[in-house]
Amino acid sequence: MYVAVKGGERAIENAHAWLAEERRGDPSVDALSIEQIREQLSLAVNRVMAEGSLYDADLAALAIKQARGDLIEAIFLIRAYRTTLPRFGGSAPVDTGRMTCARRVSATFKDVPGGQILGPTFDYTHRLLDFKLAADGDVPDADTRSAEPTHVPHVTAFLNREGLIEDAPADDTPPPDLTREPLELPASRALRLQALARADEGFTLGMAYSTQRGYARNHAFVGELRIGSVPVEMDIPELGFAVEIGEIEVTECETVNQFKGSKTEPPQFTRGYGLVFGQTERKAISMALVDRALRWEELGEDNQGAPAQDAEFVLYHGDNIQATGFLEHIKLPHYVDFQSELELVRKLRREAGAPPVQEAAE
Repeated sequence: MYVAVKGGERAIENAHAWLAEERRGDPSVDALSIEQIREQLSLAVNRVMAEGSLYDADLAALAIKQARGDLIEAIFLIRAYRTTLPRFGGSAPVDTGRMTCARRVSATFKDVPGGQILGPTFDYTHRLLDFKLAADGDVPDADTRSAEPTHVPHVTAFLNREGLIEDAPADDTPPPDLTREPLELPASRALRLQALARADEGFTLGMAYSTQRGYARNHAFVGELRIGSVPVEMDIPELGFAVEIGEIEVTECETVNQFKGSKTEPPQFTRGYGLVFGQTERKAISMALVDRALRWEELGEDNQGAPAQDAEFVLYHGDNIQATGFLEHIKLPHYVDFQSELELVRKLRREAGAPPVQEAAE
């Protein structure tokens, strides 16, 4: 490490001081508050919470500020802090059927029971810079909400009435905790979903996009995409029943995928599933597409050799913290390693009869 280099410790201290100065920016500009980040950069906050596996908007906003907007660095900070927290118990599985939806759309049914709820979305905006936002007073009108959040049924339930879609797999076995135990293969679907939920959004998006371009032959429809609040309950042994301890905002996506059937199963649609903290639509859809691609074996399909069908490739390379650590460690001192490589190359050149050249200073 640089500490071992002459003057390294003092250089590191100066680098930290310089980092703090760069983080603050021009002192004549008002400092960005945690509240401002939480309320006005909420999508960035949601991503940090999701991939950091910790639902706390204030801490995620603090991490974003400390990381100067580098979301992967902020996720790293959140995961590191998460390891210091005591664990009092586990919550019961959330029931997304009880979700109070602020947004809910389906690409499979126009007149879906409960209605399409567009909610806050970029889907219908023009991708043009809005210079009004550069001015003060960009407070939205009071009547922007078309309707209050409401409870609505799941779309796939209507397909399930006719047996047109597979039943949701029922497995009450508690999945391993990926935040406490290393990933092991082969991984169950529950463990795969857990890994995908905290995987890097860009990586997951790339894998999902590959399935749409034909790598995995897996055409999907968004059966339903919903965003809203769900109650979180926890079993209290002294009481003998579960009590509600709060609410969290989540994004849920269920895809409807084609399936030709097999010797034991009739032709029907199959499912892909994604569930992520906060309003994280792109991630939830990507997660559902990759989830379906990884199910090829249990559905008796052929492996097309697509990257998104390779569980080891997807799950081991989707974690941005592990990827960042392995990638960025190469910029740290490797003086001894390089010198040994340098001497080896020089020796091989001499043995090969290469003309001598003036050697660079070591």
